[in-house]
Amino acid sequence: MRKVLGTSAVLALLGTAAAATGLEVEIAGEANGTVKIDLLEDVAPQHVARITELAEAGAYDGVVFHRVIDGFMAQTGDVQFGKSRGDISRAGMGGSDKPDVAAEFSDIAFETGVVGMARSQSPDSANSQFFIMFDEAPFLNGQYTVVGKVTEGQDVVDAIKRGTGPNGSVVGTPDVMKTVTVTE
Repeated sequence: MRKVLGTSAVLALLGTAAAATGLEVEIAGEANGTVKIDLLEDVAPQHVARITELAEAGAYDGVVFHRVIDGFMAQTGDVQFGKSRGDISRAGMGGSDKPDVAAEFSDIAFETGVVGMARSQSPDSANSQFFIMFDEAPFLNGQYTVVGKVTEGQDVVDAIKRGTGPNGSVVGTPDVMKTVTVTE
């Protein structure tokens, strides 16, 4: 017990959050490859539990990257309207059938590879959608919940098809998360 507390104290002093679980995301389209994400359960336990629950149920499999803004981020996770085999015209407008999750803001900066939860104007409206950062976005700091960090495959993220439609919406066939697997 003392060793666990000591490790936690060291991590807290370093400002680094420990990853309890992770995701392995297989991406297909203009980008092809695997992205590994450490989920920060100690930073955003409710959000990580939601992502993990949806991933374990296969809800993210086949979901498109519907909003991709060059130099900013790639957004995905609409398990209601974002399935690649269906009509994706409403992708980005839905979530899961689960209740929204209250904000869990932290002091972790939004920079390249950081994964955050998407939401509406209400801070407590995150549900299933998330985004992966291409670059720094300090205006998001303390305004959106950080849930993870890419540890492998940022080059795959950087290759995701960019949106050319309104507000970064992807025109034509967007890249897709073929499979999303929870890792230990």
